[in-house]
Order: sequence, then structure tokens, then C-alpha cells
Amino acid sequence: MVRHQPLQYYEPQLCLSCLTGIYGCRWKRYQRSHDDTTPWERLWFLILVFTFFLTLTWFYFWWEVDNDYNEFNWFLYNRMGYWSDWSIPILLTTATGFTYITGLLILALCHIVVGQQMHLHWLHKVALTVALIATLVAVSSVAQLWDDEWAVLLISLQGTAPFLHIGALIAVTTLSWIVAGQFARAEKVSSQMVIFTAYFAVVFVLYLIPLSISSPCIMEKKDLSPKPAIIGHRGAPMLAPEHTLMSFQKAREQKLYGVQVDVTISLDGVPFLMHDTTLRRTTNVDEALPDLARRPASMFNWTDLKQLNAGEWFLKTDPFWTVHSLSASDYREAQNQSICKLTDLLELAKGNMTLLLNLWDLPHDHPYRGTFFNVTLDAILRSGLPQHLVMWLPSRQRPLVEKVAPGFQQTSDIKETVAGLRREHIQKLNLRYTQVSSQDIRDCSAWNLSVNLYTVNEPWLFSLLWCSGVQSVTSDNSQTLSKVPSPIWIMAPDEYCLIWITADLVSFTLIVGIFVLQKWRLGSIRTYNPEQIMLSAAVRRTSRDVKIMKEKLIFSA
Repeated sequence: MVRHQPLQYYEPQLCLSCLTGIYGCRWKRYQRSHDDTTPWERLWFLILVFTFFLTLTWFYFWWEVDNDYNEFNWFLYNRMGYWSDWSIPILLTTATGFTYITGLLILALCHIVVGQQMHLHWLHKVALTVALIATLVAVSSVAQLWDDEWAVLLISLQGTAPFLHIGALIAVTTLSWIVAGQFARAEKVSSQMVIFTAYFAVVFVLYLIPLSISSPCIMEKKDLSPKPAIIGHRGAPMLAPEHTLMSFQKAREQKLYGVQVDVTISLDGVPFLMHDTTLRRTTNVDEALPDLARRPASMFNWTDLKQLNAGEWFLKTDPFWTVHSLSASDYREAQNQSICKLTDLLELAKGNMTLLLNLWDLPHDHPYRGTFFNVTLDAILRSGLPQHLVMWLPSRQRPLVEKVAPGFQQTSDIKETVAGLRREHIQKLNLRYTQVSSQDIRDCSAWNLSVNLYTVNEPWLFSLLWCSGVQSVTSDNSQTLSKVPSPIWIMAPDEYCLIWITADLVSFTLIVGIFVLQKWRLGSIRTYNPEQIMLSAAVRRTSRDVKIMKEKLIFSA
């Protein structure tokens, strides 16, 4: 006689159902399994781990290059022909993708902790593949089109590496619970040795990484150099349209050391300020003179140039996301700006404001191509501006300029040996911040050569260069940097070593304790649940009758 027992009652397992449901759409108990994960699913787990570290690197990179977002947008403008801010959408997309991948990885690790078989749903596999391919395309695109920007990654690590090291220690120490559990469950000694060796190799490499960390901010406070002087990049471009009189007035109100400007000359011989080759980005030439819009800016007469509006583009495109901070009066003033003549700036600069002058080459058919330097130089000398307030950047005809204006600060944008710069009577270097190291700055200072680095917008980068001993920086974000009272962080070498060693010892102690605890908990336990065996076996069957009985335990007497 066969006696049937009542159906087995199961306690609800909401957390486990959510775990397996979100990861693999296994919401019901009979869909779950404690069997070993299949090789195919292990491969997907490895792909998930690789994608996580790849998206983490890309997210960190794009977060740190926020200093150069405007430069990136300008780069795209030159290629596409219209201005659009792509930096923030890319950042938001990257953050969303990274958050999604991180969530999947946490769910996968939780499967390992509770001993559940991993089974990634096909929709997640598709999304994971898309994220991986998109990140690889983004990385390769930057490598090909903006390759020098990867140097920012290494520079940023000088400021963040000590803190990233602590974060990595916390992560690896936390993962020791999972690794120790797998170590204790492994039945073969060889498997245990592989797990133990691989994990502790990573741990000890991480413990020794600080030996390779070199940061200028790890120094004695008494050795900190004076705060770098700030030069406004084309004025104060976050508060007013670049290269306009309003922008230069805002820079003077902030009491900046000086401003950097780009000088070109009109068809009728009037020097004016313009960075781009054409007028399309920073004026309304497309509406006012559509037939001439693509003509070089220097191929216009001043009578046409002075009629163009040079402020509306700033309010429309909001290149730095700062228009909302303008007062009503500043908004109206920006709306009515026009192209600025060099003589207007020279008059404004007499109030002790240094000018970093860059002169653009003219088209071959320009009537002033051969005399452009002379016309510009004559305008400066006739203005009455003290010569020591001029940083002269063009390398052409430098001997003539030295003879006519011996008081100019001769400035070079070419990185050479210190001896070579001294022979050319160079007093200042004007370079991109990725082109020099802390040692380069110290070498120049030893020879009484000042270094100005561009374009420095973020406080973390400004702090790093401050600790490096740089004398001045060119910035779009002068209103923020001028308020930075000290480097964001500075730490004595002995203090850093103490923190490093203490963190390593605490981490190692916790890891050893976790391994011992997991070995004690799991090492000698070998239990087999008949319910799990029967359900796992049933999962492998395809019979409809078996599926109906997946949640029933049938006993026969």
C-alpha cells in the first residue's frame, strides 16, 4: 500500500527569489539549482568581470577628463561643423552602463556566496555584449582621435592613487569572504592551492603598489610653493563670451594675473581677437552674412566685423553650463557683445594686467601677410602698455621683436632643453599640462625659467600642479581657481607611509581571520539535502509530468 504525505510546505525566500530572478529570471523554487555552474555560464561570468574592469577604467577616465570637456567639444566642432556638448551625455551614458554592469557582477557574486548555480538571462547577455562592444569602440576612438588625452589618466592617478589604493584594499578584503568560502568547499588540494595562490598573489601585489606611487602632493607642507598665478583663457569665458571686452573686464574684476588672447588682422589692417579660423562658432555670421560665413575671419573688413554679434552664441550654446548663473544685467550685456579690437584690450590692460599674446598665421592671399607682425607690434608699442606686461609667444621674427621691444617676456610653446631655451633668451614656457612632469618644472625653476600650463580648469588638477611648483596656469574656470586657498590634499611622506602600512596590516589580519573562520565553518561539513538532490535532478528533465511534480516530495512505504 502506498501512502502519500501532504505536500511539503516551503517558507518564502524573497531575497533568494529576487537574486536568482533578476540575474537569470529564475523566480520560482523549482527553477533554482545548487549544481555546479556550467562551463558556458562560467565563461559569461569571466566576460562580465572583464567588462566591469573595462567600464570602470573608461568611467574613471571620462570622469577625470572633465577638465578638457570644452576642448573635446571644440574638437568635435572642427570635425562636424556645428557646436554641441557631447561630454555630459557621454558621461551619463557611461555612468548608467557602469552601474548596470556593477549590479550584475554583485548579483553573480551573491550567487557564489549562497551556492546557487549561475544562469545569466539572455537579455542580460545581450546587454552585456552591447556594453562591452560600446566601451571598446569608445576606448579605441579616443586612442585614435584624441590619443594625447590618455596622459590625463596617468596624471590623475598622481592625485587619486593613494585613495584608490585604500578603496582597492577594502574591495579585496571584502572579497576574501567569497574566496575563502570557495577555498573551504574545494575537495581537491590542487584546487585549494590554485585559489589560495591566485588570491594572495593579487593581495600582495596590491599591498606593494604604494612603492610605485609618486605624487607631488606627498611632501612636507613647508616645501609647498606659492600659489600659481592664474591667466584667464581668452578672458573669463565661463562668465562672458570669449574674446569680448566683457570677458576681459570680468577677468580684471577677479584681479587675475593676466589674460591669454589670439590675435589676427582684418582685410583692411585692423588687429582683432579671434581664436577660430572662421567666425561661425562665436558670431552670428551665418545669419548676418550667410554667403561669406565660411570665409576665414581675417578675410573680412573691419566695417563688416564690427557689425557682427559676438555674444548671442554664448547664451544659446551655453558651452560651460554657466549661463544660468549670470545676473539679468550680465545677460543683457553678454547679448550685445561685439568682436573686440586689440587696441581696446590694450587700453583695458594698462591697469596692470599681463597679456599672453598668440598670433595666427594669415592666408597666403592676405594683403598684410608679410607685415602682420609689424602692424601688431606697432599697435602694442603705440598703446603705452608697459612692455613687461606682454608675454610674446610667436617664434617668428623673435630677434626683431627682442630688438624693438626688449621688455617683452619672451615665451615659447615648444618644449626644448633648458640650455636651448636659454640660448634663445626664453623667459617663460607655455605648454599643455600633459607635456611636462614635476621634474621638468623643477629643472626649469632651477634655471629661473617660469612655466605656464594650459588649460587648467578643475581644482584637483590645479592642486596637483600647485604641489609640483608650477608658476602659473591658463584657465577657463578662473572664478573657481582664484578661490582655492590651498591644495585639496597634501601629506607628509612619513604620514603616508604610516597610513599605507597600517591599512595593509589591518587588511591582512582580516583576510587571515576570514579564511580561518570559513575553513572552520565549511571545511568539515559535508551535508546533502535529499530535497535539493531531487529538485536538481528534476530540473534536468524535460517531461511535462515531472515539471508538474517539481514542488512535491513523494514517499512510498
